[in-house]
Amino acid sequence: MMKPLNEKGLATRREVLGDAYVDRALENADAFSWPLQELVTGFCWDAIWNRPGLPRKTRSLINLSMLMALNKPHELKAHVIGALRNGCTQEEIREVLLQGAVYCGVPAGVDAFRVAREALAEARASGLIPDAGEGDA
Repeated sequence: MMKPLNEKGLATRREVLGDAYVDRALENADAFSWPLQELVTGFCWDAIWNRPGLPRKTRSLINLSMLMALNKPHELKAHVIGALRNGCTQEEIREVLLQGAVYCGVPAGVDAFRVAREALAEARASGLIPDAGEGDA
């Protein structure tokens, strides 16, 4: 039997990544992978994301740079959307990726920009960000 998830962590996870993304992750979990959902929700989304030391916007920008460096495109895409939900602008996201291209290497930058453009297109299509305006990537 799968134990209930940390409620505060789950709420934060949903606020940042969106219900559809979180629901997919939870629905795809089975008895083998459920402990990972418990770990991620409790430690990542509650113990870290709910700490008072940094605003969510800053945590999002940090995540983008780390996910770029680690070459984790699936998570990078999810966290670009999360960064927008946390108040990051497209310009801020672009600047983090540009800086990462210097420190992580141009191939990492090329991949990160491709993934970010896909995420931004999804955000536009869903109405999370406007179709046109200042800072569009």
